[in-house]
Amino acid sequence: MALAKTRVVIVDDHPVIRMALNALLSSNGMDVVGEADNGVEAIQLIKQHKPNVVVLDINIPRLDGMTVISRIRVLPTAPDILVFTSMAAPVYSRRCRLAGASGFISKEQDMTAVLNGVRNILDGYQHFPKESTGSMDGEIGNKSDDPVMTLSERELAVFSQLAMGRSNKEISEQLLISNKTVSTYKTRIYQKLDVNNVAELIELARRNAII
Repeated sequence: MALAKTRVVIVDDHPVIRMALNALLSSNGMDVVGEADNGVEAIQLIKQHKPNVVVLDINIPRLDGMTVISRIRVLPTAPDILVFTSMAAPVYSRRCRLAGASGFISKEQDMTAVLNGVRNILDGYQHFPKESTGSMDGEIGNKSDDPVMTLSERELAVFSQLAMGRSNKEISEQLLISNKTVSTYKTRIYQKLDVNNVAELIELARRNAII
């Protein structure tokens, strides 16, 4: 597909990053048809504008990015999804691939990597770091030497929020779930990760580059 015909929606809760991505993609002939700073608005814009590609940060409010990916993939005119995020590639890149994303780029890379990623996706290729391109057999929730990899997508989202010091109420508002549900996930997370308090949870998150 020619870049000039490419319609793009950008989803990131940082205005400066949205502005920079818009400038980069627009200057290379793409049509940025919408921008969103949260998951709920993102899905609405994607349904409205039917883009070819969505450039998505997965650490966003009002529906986390992993949930956004799963909801986008079932749309009748589902776009390709390029994840552009500061979240740790070893933990998240394979999860994004399994969820249906077409590519994953760390924000530690130069922003021009996004342009290359979009081009590769439009040419029919996937664009992932090497650690996420192994066998896709099995599921994330299967037993693993790394306890973080045993967490479900929603448990991982709650884990990252807890590690950032957010309260149950703040997490419920961020992920659009009830306080009771947050408490349930919190209990499961502590059990799966074998941690006893927030300090141990934060330390584990740091070791896995989640915060």
